[in-house]
Amino acid sequence: MVLILLSWLYIVFTSINLGISFEKTFRIPQNDFVVTAVLGLFTSTILGSVWAIFGRINIEFHLFLLAWNGILFYFNKNRIVEVYSFFIKKIQQLSLFLKLFLGISSLLILAQCAALPYVVDNESYYIQTIKWLNEYGFVKGLANLHIFLGQTSGWHITQSIFDFSFLYKNLNDLSGFCLLLGNVFAVIKLNEYFDNQKKIYLIIGLLPIANALLFQFISAPSPDIPVYIFSFIVFFYFIENYKTPTPTHFTIIVVLSLFILYCKPTALGIVLIPLMILIQNFKVLKNQIVRNGILGMLVFGLFVTKNSIITGYPLYPTQLCSWFSFDFQVPKELTSFYFDETKLYGFFLTKEEFHSISYVQLFIKWISFNKINALFNSTNCLLVVISPFILNKYYKSKSLWVLYGIMVVQFIVLLSTSPQFRFFIHFTLFFSILSVVCFFYKKNQIYTMLCISGCISAVLVFFPLKLNALTSNGLIENNSYFKINQIVLPSENSKTDTFYSLKKIYNLQYYSPNDAYFWISGNGTLPCVNERQIDYFKTYFQYIPQQRSSNIKDGFYSKKITPNE
Repeated sequence: MVLILLSWLYIVFTSINLGISFEKTFRIPQNDFVVTAVLGLFTSTILGSVWAIFGRINIEFHLFLLAWNGILFYFNKNRIVEVYSFFIKKIQQLSLFLKLFLGISSLLILAQCAALPYVVDNESYYIQTIKWLNEYGFVKGLANLHIFLGQTSGWHITQSIFDFSFLYKNLNDLSGFCLLLGNVFAVIKLNEYFDNQKKIYLIIGLLPIANALLFQFISAPSPDIPVYIFSFIVFFYFIENYKTPTPTHFTIIVVLSLFILYCKPTALGIVLIPLMILIQNFKVLKNQIVRNGILGMLVFGLFVTKNSIITGYPLYPTQLCSWFSFDFQVPKELTSFYFDETKLYGFFLTKEEFHSISYVQLFIKWISFNKINALFNSTNCLLVVISPFILNKYYKSKSLWVLYGIMVVQFIVLLSTSPQFRFFIHFTLFFSILSVVCFFYKKNQIYTMLCISGCISAVLVFFPLKLNALTSNGLIENNSYFKINQIVLPSENSKTDTFYSLKKIYNLQYYSPNDAYFWISGNGTLPCVNERQIDYFKTYFQYIPQQRSSNIKDGFYSKKITPNE
């Protein structure tokens, strides 16, 4: 815990410095500490993305970042002191209950981050993605080695900056820092609600009641967490400024939406928010189009560049706009297999089953699949159905109707691509809380909900529990809980306890985990991939990964072989 806290203090220092510089560059006069920090995280991600095109994100990058930090602090120290002072004043204005709640929540977040990671994807590709970034940067054709590595997220780039791998190997907790920012933002808005009685402040302010759910994502660098947290901030500014936006608030919405998309392209619906506010207020905001358009082109250019280097496809995992052919491009058969498997996984069906049933049967299968999937899938369907009635009866806000329409679009995208409930949770949480506050909006009711949430979170953090009532996945049926020996140093980045064997296939030497799940590579030495995975693609597609040269930095390609090889 202590080491994580120290790393977060440096991240705060860096993100505020960079955030203030970003605000000055793009003329965004605002005083929200959390927004400034997020703008700083966005700036560091852009810097890291550019750096990774040419080399590894390691000590060289940190020396550059440290020097840049010093320069920015020197030229902006008065503004930096002003931002910290304003933030401290906001915290001092909180009621005693909210101060205690925020303090206890912060300690629980730290404790959860110090525990073993819980997310399965951490074992399949998060750890490996960040290690590749730390040791090599963007590597040509890396997805040929492990198809999941093609999903390198903007959030993994941010984590690779702030995991300080050259100093210590077990810092992997940026998502926890993000949740902490979300809790701070929410609690401050909740405190303001008690004065202004605006429902949007209450809706945003109750985000911490979801801590028990979100805690399961934060001990690993899951890109889902920034989507959830940043979306709530975007929702707040969108609803508050839909009719009378300022250039500052519009730019904040644009930047956070771009950051969300760079972290998780499946959150595509979020791009409609700045678009709708621009359409609604075109005369006021038309002068902002060029400036924000340049930002959008920069992020899109980095997205395309990253994907093109790692997979050979600019809009991976789709094959759209693949106008150029690279020798390291992942074969189309493998990308099609991956895209299809991702979709089938959401329905828990085989390819044959998927094509043999009707759309109605498919939908029923999706909402009735066992345990936690059925709970969230049915909840999402219910929200899509009942939200119009809630909005019509309890809210007279056009912006909420627009946001509901965007939720429906995202729901359709979800069902059409990868129907996993975690890709929709930001809308699930927002419209669930929106429904709850129609009936529970008094201070004592609000405090009761926060207390219940805090108690559930504490139980999950400090006690081992069997979660097989919620999931059939053996990899996540036990929660990851805090242990006393993690007070100073956090746990390892991987919860898999496995050995790795050195394997060779033609010119590729790699490390394979013994007796591990098909996709898992864990924290193995680079290059690492499961031998079973290589054998599968060799048998069914006649492709094997190979190095492009004797230098791993030169990347990988898929070699076509004959069936008997």
